[in-house]
Amino acid sequence: MATAEPIIMPGYQGEAIHGPYDDPDGDYEMPEYMGGVSVEQAFELFSAAAPEGWRVELVEGEIYVSPPANGEHEEIVSEIVDQVAERRATRTLRSYTGIGLNVPGASETGHVIPDLAIASKGSFDDEEEWHAPSAVLLVAEVTSTSTADRDREKKIHGYARAGIPVYLLIDREEAEVTVYSDPSGDGYAKGPKHKLGLTVPLPAPLGFELDTKEF
Repeated sequence: MATAEPIIMPGYQGEAIHGPYDDPDGDYEMPEYMGGVSVEQAFELFSAAAPEGWRVELVEGEIYVSPPANGEHEEIVSEIVDQVAERRATRTLRSYTGIGLNVPGASETGHVIPDLAIASKGSFDDEEEWHAPSAVLLVAEVTSTSTADRDREKKIHGYARAGIPVYLLIDREEAEVTVYSDPSGDGYAKGPKHKLGLTVPLPAPLGFELDTKEF
């Protein structure tokens, strides 16, 4: 069996799937009975079939199925959550991991699961799987080798279009932290980079310094 890498379905046109479900020869193709299935329908099928703990996302018209993160990744997310809890100015702020968000895509609605979303308590108090992003004040992504490209490029567009004020990108491969703010169109007007290990200022509405030497 191939190494667990994310499955990528570009625009869902019946291309071969690249990932742990490949056959040994790497020439697997979608069965004919799935011909004509829309991107959204394919996304629902993959969401229903994904193993527990895997993430299925629809980002800029492409479906990604990613394996669970490793321990180092989760330690970083946990540290951010802890610092937010300690330093938040508003006690009603909460940190959410594994929450599904609907964000505007290039052609259709995207479905993303950020590593961390910060919003007011009760923002997602419903039975929906995918939520409007209007209450989100900050999203954070911690890169893995298999997710870094979309964290650095494609996810920026959806988060900016949704008007999420701050996108915090912890890039483990580049040893950098980028703080995107002031969403405008499909990007952010500001995106200062900091070396991992330094103190990183977070803009309003968070307004405190994140100590990344703990990562």
